[in-house]
Amino acid sequence: MDEDARPTAPPRRATAERNVPLPDTRKPERTEIVHRAIRVTVAASAGFYPLVYGLHQPHMAIYALFGPVALGMLSPIPGSGRQRAAVMLRALPVGLVLVALGTALAVRTWAAVLGMLVVGFTLAFAAVAGPRPAGAAPGLQLFYILACFPPYAPDTLGARLAGLTLGVLLLAACEVFLLPAPPTVSYRESLADAVEAAGRAATGAAASSAGTAAPDAGPRDSSTGGPVDSSADRLRAIGHQVRFSRLPPAERPAGAGRMDRAMAQAGVAARTLLDQLARLSDNPPTAATRRGADAAAASADLLSRIAALCAATAAALRTGRPNALPGSMEQAIRDFQALRIRQATGRPEAVPPVAELRRQAAVLGMAESARMLETAVGVGLDGRRTRPLPPRELFWYADTGTARLWWRRLVGNMTLHSVQFQNAARTALGLGAARLVAGSLDLSHGFWVLLAVLTLGRTTAGETWAAVRSALVGTLAGAVAAGTLLLVLGQHTDAYAALLAPGMLAAFALGPLLGIAWAQGLFTLVVSAAFAQLAPASWQLAEARIVDVVTGSVIGLLCGLLAWPAGARREVRRTVAGLLDSYGPLITGTVGALLANPPGAAPLPSTYPTLHRLRLAETAYAQYRSEPGEHSAGHADWHAVLITANHILVGSRWLPRFDLPPAAVTPDAAAWARTTADRLALTTARLAALCAGNRPPPTPSPPPAPHTPAEVPGRPPLPMLIDLEQWLKGLTAELGHIERSVPPLRSGAPGKSRW
Repeated sequence: MDEDARPTAPPRRATAERNVPLPDTRKPERTEIVHRAIRVTVAASAGFYPLVYGLHQPHMAIYALFGPVALGMLSPIPGSGRQRAAVMLRALPVGLVLVALGTALAVRTWAAVLGMLVVGFTLAFAAVAGPRPAGAAPGLQLFYILACFPPYAPDTLGARLAGLTLGVLLLAACEVFLLPAPPTVSYRESLADAVEAAGRAATGAAASSAGTAAPDAGPRDSSTGGPVDSSADRLRAIGHQVRFSRLPPAERPAGAGRMDRAMAQAGVAARTLLDQLARLSDNPPTAATRRGADAAAASADLLSRIAALCAATAAALRTGRPNALPGSMEQAIRDFQALRIRQATGRPEAVPPVAELRRQAAVLGMAESARMLETAVGVGLDGRRTRPLPPRELFWYADTGTARLWWRRLVGNMTLHSVQFQNAARTALGLGAARLVAGSLDLSHGFWVLLAVLTLGRTTAGETWAAVRSALVGTLAGAVAAGTLLLVLGQHTDAYAALLAPGMLAAFALGPLLGIAWAQGLFTLVVSAAFAQLAPASWQLAEARIVDVVTGSVIGLLCGLLAWPAGARREVRRTVAGLLDSYGPLITGTVGALLANPPGAAPLPSTYPTLHRLRLAETAYAQYRSEPGEHSAGHADWHAVLITANHILVGSRWLPRFDLPPAAVTPDAAAWARTTADRLALTTARLAALCAGNRPPPTPSPPPAPHTPAEVPGRPPLPMLIDLEQWLKGLTAELGHIERSVPPLRSGAPGKSRW
């Protein structure tokens, strides 16, 4: 269950660190931009010049030129040089099909428009498959756009395909051998580091529970020579490093297959475990009494098992081979629960103190997180279809066929509430309208109209207008320069040949560095110099460029205004409201299953509504974070809603698995649990209504019971009640934080705050 998959703003430094110089991350970015410009320029030139001046094949030359430009500059394919080359080679057959399709459909405008709608939507919707398919989509769009314009020339199809193949192969070779982008730290390596840190923290917690000194097994601080700080803040910081927002896009396990789903779930489990260990370190154990000595020893033993499991799991992640003996934590949890029941139901003087019982509940939650981590890593490293894994509702993908997994991902996003669907529909409509206008008006070089829509479209109308405004200024300046160049040089193709390569290098390097205006202006010079070598050209070529870019900009802006102009800002509210609305039945249903008489008689509530809505909310939140604007002050804490969903899902499955009571609980304990669950359900309904812009129900009244079951004197609580109490109290705190972050609750006027 991944969350914000786009980069977030760096956290503010502490006061004591304000004078420490921050590393300049812009220099590596600038270097990579220049290196990419060199690679694309070399690949495009190596194909274009020999085909024009050696073989005299203009049709092949134009595709050999635009192939590297499309996949090298217009497509933000993430990863190292080898990773990008692999994506380009896999995209090449798709590109050849699109060129063939565009060549065939260029016979009629209506056919080309229908093809553009289908191709535009399909390629834009490929973002549901992960960052790499999403990165290659714009370049693939351009291959169809180039081929679907007149003249209708099916006899040139062979030359077009040959030119495109040559251009893509040259670019892939440059990505590998010419100033290649260095490899990044893999997701498995980052996850292994986080799991190792959890293991070290668990070792220290075990020693603390046992009342002994923790072994100094952790890394050393190079400046002090002492052990690296393992405080709660550091553990949480380590957990943040495996968030999708902190990972390079190429390393994010965002696909729909078993391996990606499992590794994403392993990351969530690792972060949960680190957060649980951080909270445990915030509340160190008190001095053990005689009654609590056995309980503390049991907690220390389970923590030691967690540490050993983390070490084995980290080793498996580094080697790529699953643990030889998976499932050991399952039996350890059951043994721990059996011991807790014996302790709690034994002689009254031997019952551990409530504080120790609550610490045991916290340790049990860590054990379950470690078990889920072990299981998810095993599935992620193996990748094969397995038997059903418990709890099946959370590991449903492990025994599901690959085709069904992809079908579920695609169908799950085929809804108007999916930002992926919205973006694909907006792109397809814009490109289809641009193709219709360009064909109906018979615009020369009409593919520039579609290129403007493709490159200037944004997810919000405000962003689109800002991009269009800069692009028009740059295009106008570039057209004036290009027109002057064409008037001065006339038909001297050797002069254009001399200017093309340095012009491409300048455009591809300076454009990304200086902004859209520079990119459009310099690219206008590049296309003018390229087309002037293929056919006689005049200053009217620059004029056509202005007309086409203006036309495409207007179409793109209209689509941005008419189709979801606010981007993800409204959709994140809708999807989060639906997610919050699914919490209530899951909470009350879980409590009802635990309190059923006889134990185990009530069915568990379905997790599918929450899982489905969580996926939609995650993608909406990811896009919301990528859009400009303030995402913290005055806005609800959407990310906290996603975290709470994971806690509810996990608790709704592990509590019934390990905590069914041996007998019916007392009436007052059952009443407290049901009342608390109902109150939480009302809170989630209230938050959902506020997010949806509806009138919320009244604030739930406090529960009538003054004490939790663990606090009733003279009545030792069952472990199930302690675990349930910890789960409900944790959810109460999390929902309280979300409630305080929603601005309308503070102002008393829903719908008037900035969302």
